Amino acid sequence: MTASPTVAHPTPERIFNTLNAYQNTAALKAAIELDIFTAIGAGATQPAAIGARVGAAERGVRILCDYLTIFGFLSKSGNDYALTPESAMFLDRRSPANVASIVGFLGQREELSKQFEKLTDAVRKGGCATQDGDNTKPKPEFWVAFARSMAPITIPAARFLAELLRSGDRNPWKVLDIAAGHGMYGIALAQANPWAQITALDWEPVLQVAWENARAAGVGDRYTLQPGSAFEANLGQNYDVVLLTNILHHFDPPACVKLLRRVHAALRPGGRAVTLEFVPNEDRVSPPTPAAFSLVMLASTDAGDAYTASEYGRMFREAGFAGLTQHPVPGMPQQVLVSEKTA
Repeated sequence: MTASPTVAHPTPERIFNTLNAYQNTAALKAAIELDIFTAIGAGATQPAAIGARVGAAERGVRILCDYLTIFGFLSKSGNDYALTPESAMFLDRRSPANVASIVGFLGQREELSKQFEKLTDAVRKGGCATQDGDNTKPKPEFWVAFARSMAPITIPAARFLAELLRSGDRNPWKVLDIAAGHGMYGIALAQANPWAQITALDWEPVLQVAWENARAAGVGDRYTLQPGSAFEANLGQNYDVVLLTNILHHFDPPACVKLLRRVHAALRPGGRAVTLEFVPNEDRVSPPTPAAFSLVMLASTDAGDAYTASEYGRMFREAGFAGLTQHPVPGMPQQVLVSEKTA
């Protein structure tokens, strides 16, 4: 007779930790704001030395660094802390891959969490329970903060997208970047193709951020601004590429199809609509990050969602495109979807 396999006894630990998860956010935000990761990367490894470098109390630094170690942002040996590979790459401000600026947007608890504070109401309603869920309306302060903070984290996907399009196509490109935001995707195309001409479409205050980034990248002479709504502005015609980066998830399928029809009309025959999105598997619960993004859309939009590849395929076909191809972005939880206008 064999012993029964040991079954772990259920505990409330996951429930407790989830209800207290806001503490993780606060700890990481504090560490970024104090520049703890840069201090450690520069050689201050003990609480007193870190505190002296960042202007904080030794006790406060010790407790915060222990917490960050518990959750995998630091390692600890004796009284010395060290950066993990992830923190060294993305949170030390000396790293070219540093993304610490995202705290300026994702760390805005007043702006972002108010929608999640009404999540129960959003579930009952089936959409955003505040007055902020209609993303066809201008919200310049919100999107300017997004554009100023989120550009660094987009660079890997922007470069991947540019290399994907450049492969096998060395011709000049006429590019429309819809909801350009910080402009990094269109800028990456301009850097990859020295003959590319970029038109960036977004709300006027947001476009000023894209324009600053385009000039800083040395492509300002090939970068044109088109203020307005993606659903209403004159998009122009005969584009080789139209970029739709992180925009379709804000709307329901009929609105997406409406926008995609406008994109189809703006492209030349053989032109490509290039979409960057969180795309969950058909089971809608994997991979974790793309699948969980649906909840963000439930809380923050009237009808947006994280759509599966089959759902995007239906929308693109309904808008007149000949299907789409999928290209996972290495090291990122998103995919590039490429759709061609055949006629």
